[in-house]
Amino acid sequence: MRKGMLIDTTICVGCQACEEACREKNSLPECNQSDLSACKFTKVFERGEYYVRKMCMHCLEPACASVCPVGALRKLEEGPVVYDEDKCIGCRYCMQACPFQIPTYEWSKALPRVRKCWFCYDRVLVGEQPACAAECPTGATLFGNREDLLAEARRRIVESPDQYQKHIFGEREVGGTSMLYLAAVPFEQIGFKSGLIEKPLPLLTWAVLSKLPDFVLVGGTLLGGVAWIINRRMTLEEERIQQAKLGGNRDAKSRNTLSRLLGRLGKD
Repeated sequence: MRKGMLIDTTICVGCQACEEACREKNSLPECNQSDLSACKFTKVFERGEYYVRKMCMHCLEPACASVCPVGALRKLEEGPVVYDEDKCIGCRYCMQACPFQIPTYEWSKALPRVRKCWFCYDRVLVGEQPACAAECPTGATLFGNREDLLAEARRRIVESPDQYQKHIFGEREVGGTSMLYLAAVPFEQIGFKSGLIEKPLPLLTWAVLSKLPDFVLVGGTLLGGVAWIINRRMTLEEERIQQAKLGGNRDAKSRNTLSRLLGRLGKD
């Protein structure tokens, strides 16, 4: 079944145990970056009286994977969106396509890679939790089947309506994500992006790509016609020049012949 994580921002105490667990699991160097970076796959932000953790949302239908021209990013059945650095050509389309601005880049390296959370996929495969969820001391991060997490989130909202917004962020945004959030205040107040559509973004990509065959056919026909006209004009011009050269050569021969005849008559 598809896995996910439920992050309850009303429980998080900002201890950053998730950050340290992620750093150790991925052998990342220590760094004091203010946002996600090549050395920080998850980051806890202080938003007023609440703490909010940011990481890859592992979209159900990821835009990053849909725009990758070489398949370096792909969505797995278990939930993670994983990255194959051996396939990556460094185009960074994924960085532009991500609605949450998650992927980062190793700008300082000679052979840079795209960097982001990969959901500790090796641990998930053997039935373990991602490192960040396993180390959370308050239960603010809960790992499990996505449908079970949605049911748990709804239960908390029903049982404590004064504690939670009636909104599970990630349930429907951009087609749904594997990371689900609960909050006591509107999500925009704690740094979440507003105005996200519910339709999966790859469908918008396909809406454009599906029109390309017609565009290519019509455009190719028009360009082919223009190319034929240009080539025809060039051919005619070349023939005119060749005829002019031949005509000039004939005139020169005629003048030479006439000169020789006149020369002979003069001698006679």
